[in-house]
Parts: sequence; C-alpha cells; structure tokens
Amino acid sequence: INFALHFTAWNRRSLRQYLDDPETRFYVFILSLIAVITIVVLRISNTYDLGDSLIKGLFQVVSVTTTTGFTSADFSTWPTILPNLLLYGAIIGACAGSTGGGIKVVRILLIFKQGLREVQRLIHPRAEFPIKLGRNAVSNRVMEAVWGFFSVYVMVFMTMLLALLATGLDIVTAFSAVGACINNLGPGLEGVALHYGDLPATAKWILCLTMLMGRLEVFTLLVLFTPTFWRR
Repeated sequence: INFALHFTAWNRRSLRQYLDDPETRFYVFILSLIAVITIVVLRISNTYDLGDSLIKGLFQVVSVTTTTGFTSADFSTWPTILPNLLLYGAIIGACAGSTGGGIKVVRILLIFKQGLREVQRLIHPRAEFPIKLGRNAVSNRVMEAVWGFFSVYVMVFMTMLLALLATGLDIVTAFSAVGACINNLGPGLEGVALHYGDLPATAKWILCLTMLMGRLEVFTLLVLFTPTFWRR
C-alpha cells in the first residue's frame, strides 16, 4: 500500500483514508478474489484439508501478489491454474508508492477504466466520459504515461522472454522467470521453482538485467541508453 497513504492515515489518526482510496479498494478486491479462488481450488482438488487450504492459500496469495516472494509451500505443484493465477497477480503487483513490484495497481485500474470508457464511447460517440480516481479527473497526460509504461513493459517482457528461449529454456520456465524477475518476485515455475542455480550463465545475465529494469520501473534504466540524455 502507498506509503504516502500510510503517512496520511497516521497523521490524521484515521483508517478512513484507506477506505476512501480507490487504488487500495481495488487492491483489496484483487487480493480477495485471488485468495478465494486459490482456497476453493486447493480444497476441491484435495491438495490440502480446509485448514491448510485457508492458511497456505491465503499466505501464498498475499506473499506473491505483494511481490514479497516468501514461500511456505511449493505452489508450483498446485493445480495448474493456481501458479499461473499467482504469477498474474504478481504482474499486477502492489500499489504505487510502495516497495512492491509489478505494473502497479493504479495503472491496471486506470487501464480498466479506459477500457470501460471506450465501450461507453461506442454507445454514445458524442458524449464526454472523463476517467476519474475517486472524485478527481485523470488528465490525458497521465493516461498517456500509463499506456506508455504498459507498452514498454510488454515489449521488455517479450524481448527478455525470447532471449531466454534462445538459451534453451522451456516456455514455462522462461515465462515465469521473466515474470518473477521483472516484478521482483523471486520464485517462478518449473526450472526456477526452487532456485536459479541450474540456469545457463547467459540466462542469468539476462535475468539480472530484467531485475534491474523491473526494480527501476523500466524507464529509469532505459533513459540511460537514450542519446538525448547524454547530450544534456
């Protein structure tokens, strides 16, 4: 959760700040949805009894989706949908202004709202539908920045994925390794479920670069390779 929000809540001695924040509400919704699906699937598949399904399922959901990365169970052996669902949760990531990785919840929320606006525009072509976070309208400049980050994130992800595949890794290992590193998660699936020690040296260098780009949110590192930056 956003550190500025923590400070505001502490300064005003009120938890109302969390309830009023649209990003936090959306984040809690995502965590709750993934947690419910995980617990239900673990129980229905008889992976654990009800108690362990609740404890291990909830712990792993919170750990992975906040990109903490600590594991109390080998979730790569869970029913196929769950490891992938957790990885997608890590890609969404934590809130902006926090130490968590991922695309960030506020960006996903704005992209979702943009999608809804486009549907509304198809129905009412001449109407104006501002995108809002709470009571505040979001400017077009902010939306451009969100889409710019998202597009570069996807391009970097795909480039690193292809680079790992070129080293001989299978698609599941490569995809989860890139997802885990660019989002600063840690554990992946298949060949990187437990550690990265068995990967080829070239793959490790690729993932080191991926981690740097993820930790610095892509643009910060890419700007160093921009000629315009060095001319200033």
